[in-house]
Amino acid sequence: MKERDYTFFWQGLEQDKRRLYGVGFAVRNFLLPSVEPPSQGTERILSLRLTTSSGPLHIFSVYAPTLCSTAEDKDAFYCELDAKIAEIPPKDNLLMLGDFNARVGADYITWPHCIGHFGVGKLNENGQRLLELCFYHNLCITNTFFPTKPHHRVSWRHPRSRHWHQLDLIVTRRSMLKHVLVTRAYHSADCDTDHSLVSSRVRFQPRRTHRSKQKGRPRITTARTSVPELRERFARAIDEALEDYPVDSVKTQWEYIRDTVYKVASDTFGKKVKKSEDWFEAGIEVLEPAITAKRATLLEYKRQPSARTMAAFREARNNTKRIARKCANDYWLKLCSDIQTSADCGNIRAMYEGMKKAFGPSAIKTAPLKSTSGEIITDRSKQMERWAEYYQELYSRENIVTDTAIRNIMPLPIMEELDSPPTIEELGKAIDSLACGKAPGSDGIPSEIIKAGKVSSLLGHLYNLLLKCWEGGIKPQDMRDAKIVTLYKNKGNRSDCNNYRGISLLSVVGKAFARVILNRLQLLADRVYLESQCGFRAKRSTIDMVFTLRQLQEKCSEQRRPLFLAFIDLTKAFDWPFHSPTQDWMSPQAPEADYIIS
Repeated sequence: MKERDYTFFWQGLEQDKRRLYGVGFAVRNFLLPSVEPPSQGTERILSLRLTTSSGPLHIFSVYAPTLCSTAEDKDAFYCELDAKIAEIPPKDNLLMLGDFNARVGADYITWPHCIGHFGVGKLNENGQRLLELCFYHNLCITNTFFPTKPHHRVSWRHPRSRHWHQLDLIVTRRSMLKHVLVTRAYHSADCDTDHSLVSSRVRFQPRRTHRSKQKGRPRITTARTSVPELRERFARAIDEALEDYPVDSVKTQWEYIRDTVYKVASDTFGKKVKKSEDWFEAGIEVLEPAITAKRATLLEYKRQPSARTMAAFREARNNTKRIARKCANDYWLKLCSDIQTSADCGNIRAMYEGMKKAFGPSAIKTAPLKSTSGEIITDRSKQMERWAEYYQELYSRENIVTDTAIRNIMPLPIMEELDSPPTIEELGKAIDSLACGKAPGSDGIPSEIIKAGKVSSLLGHLYNLLLKCWEGGIKPQDMRDAKIVTLYKNKGNRSDCNNYRGISLLSVVGKAFARVILNRLQLLADRVYLESQCGFRAKRSTIDMVFTLRQLQEKCSEQRRPLFLAFIDLTKAFDWPFHSPTQDWMSPQAPEADYIIS
């Protein structure tokens, strides 16, 4: 879950189980380019990999069984943790942090490689298990190696004995101890838990992880295209920017138009900024004073524990909870009112945006892919190679249609009008038919920007580019390239590529050019389609066929006659096109069929 400043990774039990514990990370957003997100973990152990200048740093978030847990649970936990540590190469850096529920004591003479001179308390059973694990893997407890104040070495106070203990530990390799500057507890941090915050300052320089995925262009604020003043300013800026329009090659022309339109649109309408405001941020002006007062009473209680300071802290805490409930109720009531207003006004987009805000970000579940032989692939680069292999095989597969089937299709008269160059009116009509609110391609230009530039010289320049593509029989490679986004179908194994739907994000200008061709081919298709074909036809819908089917059901029910229905589901019908048979059939219908832009 990505917020404004942090991205949260969390692992716990399933929703149908009681969530007694869980582990996670809160990562600063500027560190994300250097972080490899966790892929596999349990409700007690979660790991991520941080790329640094001195090599990979493996960080574990750990929650160990308590002292009252059964011996079987403790054995299972430490066996799993031992296996996780053994998978890390010895030269890689390791940092384990979390609630180990273990007291390691201060006996640095017996455990000289695991404990420093500044331990706290006595050793217990869980501490014995942890120290044995540390000794085996040459690890050390960083909490015990720094001469901090006594109350900075402890993190939890027993509710009955009122004694402080050191349960929240940060463990690292002995060879990595030189990179740790200090480890201490912060009792002033209000974390809404009986454990104090334990922090460790480590000397590492993050290094960006270079991946094959290129960073896309920032989104343009398309909502501002409805402002008349901005549309006029955009049209004037486009006219001025396209005065030095190159006329040499199709590729040069398109690149100049693409970069110019994006730059002018970004300067005029601005770049889209993600808003992740929740009820807490919406009521921060009211909540901040109450939180500050509660934190002050908490510090006073920790400095001077007494009935008076405890009563003051409870009063401040209850007041903060009351204000928080009021802010949350006000936020949700306003959000529900906005959703209802949008539904009553017919603003479906605003209604669904409000519903998404109410439901929160959806949990993204991932699983390692499987190769064609069924082997699990965990490496990210090899997973990308697997996706490339899958889609290359899928889209290059050719269906075979016999010559007899093609000859049995009734020949139709030649349509000479299909060979004439398109008009500027056809291009304008194709641009108007583009859907709004769709994700753009790699050029970052949405359809709203192209529509806003129709009143300027942009339409004429695009039309000249279309004529050159028409004469040459091909369009720029940038328009043909697609970014494929995989969406899980919510059925089947997540490791199987066949259970994902590929969504291709294409250039909007390329879509407009293809729409011009499609409108012409519709004239030919209307002569071929059967009368029963309603899907993918203008002014028709599958709703008509559903209505016809309902009528047949009613009539057969009234007359007590049997009705037999056959439903055929074609596997990947639109992913396996009939390229060669279609061209063989169209050649007699349109002699110049090779002009079709692919």
